[in-house]
Amino acid sequence: MVIYTDGGCSGNPGPGGWAWACYSGDVLIASSSGGERNTTNNRMELTAVINAVRFSLDRPDAPLEIRTDSQYVQKGITEWIYSWKRNGWLNAKKERVKNAELWMELDDLSSKRKIVWTWVKGHAGIEGNEVCDKMVRGEMAKLIK
Repeated sequence: MVIYTDGGCSGNPGPGGWAWACYSGDVLIASSSGGERNTTNNRMELTAVINAVRFSLDRPDAPLEIRTDSQYVQKGITEWIYSWKRNGWLNAKKERVKNAELWMELDDLSSKRKIVWTWVKGHAGIEGNEVCDKMVRGEMAKLIK
């Protein structure tokens, strides 16, 4: 199972959208999206991944790879999170980690299954990423009207 995720924002902060699309081989088997009126790009990227991992928990035996075009998410969950947790959710500047509540939720959810986290280049013609990007833009458009 491969799940692509994306998040975006019109203005930062501003109206934002998130989306995920789950594939089995080349077949899209499920997707979801949503939005918020006043948010940031990084919050939407994290919200997309959180919702994707939640969905995956109903299929615990299926190997899972999450593909994100957000280095913030990919590096955050595979590298930075260990020092954030060790330092009481403070960053290297001894300031509270931005979006700490979302990182804590993602950490809790992702501890429930093995996940391979892969960064993919955005806007590069990768089908799953493009599907998510289109859903994100659709969610933002609903809020901008």
